Amino acid sequence: MRLPRCAKCKIPSKDKICNAENGRGPTFCPTILFSDLVPKVKAEYKVPEIQEFFRQATIQEAEGYGDRETENYIPYPIKPRLMETIEFAKKMHFKRLGIAFCIGLQKEAGMLTEILEIHGFEVASVCCKAGKIPKEFIGIKEEEKIEIGKFETMCNPILQAEILNQTETELNILLGLCVGHDALFLKKSKAFCTVLAAKDRVTGHNPLSALYTSHSYYQKIKMDQKR
Repeated sequence: MRLPRCAKCKIPSKDKICNAENGRGPTFCPTILFSDLVPKVKAEYKVPEIQEFFRQATIQEAEGYGDRETENYIPYPIKPRLMETIEFAKKMHFKRLGIAFCIGLQKEAGMLTEILEIHGFEVASVCCKAGKIPKEFIGIKEEEKIEIGKFETMCNPILQAEILNQTETELNILLGLCVGHDALFLKKSKAFCTVLAAKDRVTGHNPLSALYTSHSYYQKIKMDQKR
């Protein structure tokens, strides 16, 4: 099997085959291993719907950096993700946006809706508990609940996606859906999706903080749990 391992590439960014005109790559480089896929993928980017979406996304990427016209430019970012999401949706002339959010982020979903509406968007939002299906329906035992002995509604990412599908949203924004639940939503959504916040109950929804401290305060994350 051809197994790409970009994360283990030690070649400096300026010398990588994927990033430099005359660059080089290691034996596990996907640019080398999967060169046969490039023509097929290039054809997909030429599909009108995909081409314009990706073109505007790439323009948005560049506009996230300031003073690009200056000589000896050193990149620095100037826009938070929320602002870029709004600007990109406007570039695409989207009118109706969807928000799929965790009930624990109800306040944030309300704040996001208010901001999006200020910018002229129509906003449909669906909470993860929509449908009121008890967790027993999917085989959850009492001891597997968050609050043992109490009624608990299961999260319902498939219903969230189907509701937004029927609402005919043009871009769906994920706000704090649980691990796995977000994957189901992304699989079932007909509209393009973007993630504004990834669920992390411990770090205030900043998952990378555990990664950044895995060499120090959060070393235990590197330990085999079986130990």
